Amino acid sequence: MATPEDILKEAITLRPADQARLVDHLILNLDQPDPELDKRWAKEAESRLEAYKSGNLKVVTLDEVLSKYK
Repeated sequence: MATPEDILKEAITLRPADQARLVDHLILNLDQPDPELDKRWAKEAESRLEAYKSGNLKVVTLDEVLSKYK
């Protein structure tokens, strides 16, 4: 079986369009649903929303955030 390094060496010889297609396939393959991870993110989102509603979360306006990058 080819090693990742062998595959990479061959992949970089492909035309750019074929490289892009390969990358798309690899990303799609990695982006598989993970019910446990989804459950953890949902719990985190609910926790953050509750903290916001109860006033325990510092709120920053969009203008404040953007001003840091000007």
